[in-house]
Amino acid sequence: MKSYYIFIFLFFQIALADAQSTEVIFETVYDSTVITGAEQLDKYLHLLQNKRVAMVVNHTSMIGPRHEVDSLHSLGINITKIFAPEHGFRGDLSDGAIVHSYKDNLTGINVVSLFGNSFKPSQKELNDVDIVVFDIQDVGVRFYTFISTMHYVMEACAEYNIPVIVLDRPNPNGHFVDGPVLDPAYRSFVGMHQIPIVHGLTVGELALMINEEKWLKDGLQCNLTVVPCLNWNHKKLYQLPIKPSPNLVSMEAVYLYPSLGLFEGTIISVGRGTMRAFEIIGHPLIKDTEFSFVPKPIPGMSDKPPLEGEKCYGYDLKFFAGSYLKYKGEIFLTWLIDLYAELKDNAQATSFFKAKTFDRLAGCSQLRKQIINGENNDEIHKSWQKDLETYKIKRKKYLLYEDFE
Repeated sequence: MKSYYIFIFLFFQIALADAQSTEVIFETVYDSTVITGAEQLDKYLHLLQNKRVAMVVNHTSMIGPRHEVDSLHSLGINITKIFAPEHGFRGDLSDGAIVHSYKDNLTGINVVSLFGNSFKPSQKELNDVDIVVFDIQDVGVRFYTFISTMHYVMEACAEYNIPVIVLDRPNPNGHFVDGPVLDPAYRSFVGMHQIPIVHGLTVGELALMINEEKWLKDGLQCNLTVVPCLNWNHKKLYQLPIKPSPNLVSMEAVYLYPSLGLFEGTIISVGRGTMRAFEIIGHPLIKDTEFSFVPKPIPGMSDKPPLEGEKCYGYDLKFFAGSYLKYKGEIFLTWLIDLYAELKDNAQATSFFKAKTFDRLAGCSQLRKQIINGENNDEIHKSWQKDLETYKIKRKKYLLYEDFE
């Protein structure tokens, strides 16, 4: 299918969404109505008193207008170190950039990288730690690496008998489950657990699943405490108060991320190198579109964006995300299928798929092969259903909030 048919399809779907707007069952909940785990100090402060505390946090780890580290420090909690995930403690490093260890100028606390030479805290790094607190805003997608960091922190703490507290936050994509369940043969840092791409769990719920399913190394379990949110459930859409990472710049980008993240295993740009990453897609060889953009380096967002300096023609998907996709709750494959069909035989194009990267993101090789074989969106979604039903049964055991079903 040629690319201009994608525009026709999008126009139809947007119109359909408008016509069905009265049937939307999800309620948008803004940050002021939700009480995060971090904000419930009475539930966990006593567990930290007189302890040497390590924090796994970033720029999203806020208690109201104040960073959690500052809040706990002011209450006399002894924070001995901060473990920093991808994008760093301050959330200002580009995608994939190595995070270095250093002493934070504002707090004077040692910051230890968990996205550099190692993803997992060492015994030496935990020698002066009695308890670890994990509190990072996630977006509910398997290849978003904060949950992999959480896994390795839980694993290290299980090995050295150190308790872990997970302060929960709402999942903005927590109102649905979709995508292929990870094939263990494709396990990597962008996919560590046998869960679908959109897993429908908060980090607290996922931590319980990881622990109880004995997914940590050698079947270990850590001493885990989860502090749930109040006034949120899986039927409610949550407006993030802070962008969760440098290139998820809007809620529309968050809703598009499960679908567009797969394009990072292809030749297509998802807008890195613009201020609209994960709202737009494009490539120099796409034809018959009026929309275009030119990726350029942006410090703290995209140091070396794909297709840097090249004019990319493509699609602005922001309105579609806000008008339809966030309510539909699915991984939308039509763009991927149609752009593959348009570019696969173009003599100027290299191979459309970067097979190793795509398969790691998808968590299997089947999805790539289905697209190559010409299967459509509905056929591919049907192929996931058996594994998804099995996963949903397992998922229900760990839910802390009312479900969407």
